[in-house]
Amino acid sequence: MTILEFSDSVLIERTPDEVYALVSDVTRMGDWSPICKACWWDDPAAGAQPGAWFTGRNELPERTWETRSQVVVAEPAREFAWEVNEGWVRWGFRLEPTGETGTRLTQDWRFLPKGIAGFGEKFGERAEAEIAQRSDQATSGIPVTLAAIKASAEGN
Repeated sequence: MTILEFSDSVLIERTPDEVYALVSDVTRMGDWSPICKACWWDDPAAGAQPGAWFTGRNELPERTWETRSQVVVAEPAREFAWEVNEGWVRWGFRLEPTGETGTRLTQDWRFLPKGIAGFGEKFGERAEAEIAQRSDQATSGIPVTLAAIKASAEGN
C-alpha cells in the first residue's frame, strides 16, 4: 500500500529560532534535499509569510521539473509549511524546544486529496504508480534532508 503521509524528526543543537531561520529560507532547500535542487521566492520582497509563493526546481536522472508552492504556515520557532500546486501536496517543518538550546525538527509530507485527483487526471492509468514513486521519494528523502539541515545548523 502506498504511504500518503510521512514524517521524521532529528535533534539539532540550536534554538528553535535559529533552526526556523534556516528552514523558512526556501532558497536553502537545494543545499539539503536530494531532489529539490533550488528554490526561489516568486516575489523576493514577500519572504517567508503566509500567502507567499515560491518556485522549486527538482531533478532526477530521468527528468527535471519545477513546482510552485505557497506558504500556508509561518510561525517563527514553531512551524513553517507550504502546499505544492495549490493544494496537491503539503510539506512542512515543526519545531519543538528540547533542553535549553536544542530543537526537535520534524519534517512532514502529505499527499492531499486534490493531488490524488489531479494525478488521476494527469496520469490516468499510471496515476497510482506515479503517486507511489512520489511517496518513495518523500520517505527516502526526508531523513536525508533532515540530516543535511542538522549538519548545516551545527556547523558540521
